[in-house]
Amino acid sequence: MPYDEALERFEPVLGLETHVELGTASKMFCGCPTTFGAPPNTQVCPVCLALPGSLPVANEKAIESTIRIGLALNCTIATWCRFARKNYFYPDMPKNYQISQYDEPLCTDGYLDVEVDGKTVRVEIERVHLEEDTGKSTHVGGATGRIHGADYSIVDYNRAGIPLVEIVTKPIVGADRLAPEVARAYVTELREVMRSLGVSDVRMEQGSLRCDVNVSLMPRGSAEWGTRTETKNVNSLRSVERAVRGEIERQAAILAGGGRIVQETRHFHEDTGQTSPGRSKEEAQDYRYFPEPDLLPIAPDPAWVESLKAALPELPSARRKRLQQEWGVSDLDMAAMHNADAIDLVEATVAAGAPPADARKWWMGELARRANESGVALAELPITPAQVARVTELVASGALNDKLARQVLEGVLAGEGEPDEVVDKRGLKVVSDEGELLAIIDQVLADNADAAEKVRGGKIAAVGALVGGVMKASRGKADAARARELILEKLGVQG
Repeated sequence: MPYDEALERFEPVLGLETHVELGTASKMFCGCPTTFGAPPNTQVCPVCLALPGSLPVANEKAIESTIRIGLALNCTIATWCRFARKNYFYPDMPKNYQISQYDEPLCTDGYLDVEVDGKTVRVEIERVHLEEDTGKSTHVGGATGRIHGADYSIVDYNRAGIPLVEIVTKPIVGADRLAPEVARAYVTELREVMRSLGVSDVRMEQGSLRCDVNVSLMPRGSAEWGTRTETKNVNSLRSVERAVRGEIERQAAILAGGGRIVQETRHFHEDTGQTSPGRSKEEAQDYRYFPEPDLLPIAPDPAWVESLKAALPELPSARRKRLQQEWGVSDLDMAAMHNADAIDLVEATVAAGAPPADARKWWMGELARRANESGVALAELPITPAQVARVTELVASGALNDKLARQVLEGVLAGEGEPDEVVDKRGLKVVSDEGELLAIIDQVLADNADAAEKVRGGKIAAVGALVGGVMKASRGKADAARARELILEKLGVQG
């Protein structure tokens, strides 16, 4: 069903479960390293392979990181909690159970405010709990890359046991037509909070941040929530938004046709933006949770928790407000930089000596255009904030104009060296020698006698064509403002 029609008939309810792999040096319950990309099954030991007689020991740094996350999300930190066993049979966990937290999570009842369409939306957090990640299954053969139709499957247990934080929202009601945008804004802001805390690299393409998207619909005017589906492991911000929109359209069509929604997990397809069925969704009782007998409960010292709270860094929303005030930019401009993931780049460029307006201009203009053409993020462009700052310095000194500066940026992006090297190699300096500039002007006046006569006759606007001729003759290297002054002087006209 078309999105607008779906929203006329139904109201969406969202729930987001976000998994964040913590950037600890060792796994959650053993001393194995956590380096991404190591050869398969080389970062394993008796504990994470669940060999008989092995016992887990909790990673203190992971517990500390989880508490810091909870504090940043305005949660209450438990004074006493414990781990539980979540039992299920699946080859990605050698034990056939996952050590997690169930009825006693480490952090509860928080919130995160996000900006959407000029409004502040408060997303309430139900819980932040700590668990261990699973191994990675690869299904070989078949057309979909999933187990159905595959010839065989292989498992890499390097990831099994890496500390994993799960952040679960309360139901998000009232987002209405902005539901997809709210979901994306929440995951975006959550990712920035994790980065500011330094607890994870939150690289969605590597799986260190993954989002499960829960969507249900209820008829307009109804107070009874519908049956939800859970789209698993959505791994990009754009896909979070598309998954919400696609599920709203799919569920609305089923309900409008008299069908019913099945509570199940679903897979998101990047190529179509649609989802397909996974498996029926288990309830808590299906996992037979019970307290983990091999681990002591966690009882964080309140004084320690307070010290962690006092040491929290400036959080992203507060930082944006501060930078907006320092840079003197509008809400709209700040939102555009935020959406483009350009704030860090602009700030670093300013720190390297560029005026804020110039730093924003180049990152949000020429460089954003090139990133879009290349299909990469701004931060992935092969240019540094220091190099952009140097280009702004060359423009401010008069050595470059904007046209030449764009060519310098092109050269840096092409790997031709630092900005000054590109200027020298390409011969891009502005023509600053007045004698040389006057010679060019004389030739342009001679070649454009009619335009020169119009200027002498008082049609000052006609000088634009003459300045254009100077810029063309100098291959864009002339100082346009100075060229205009000299042309008017030559013609005996006051500008």
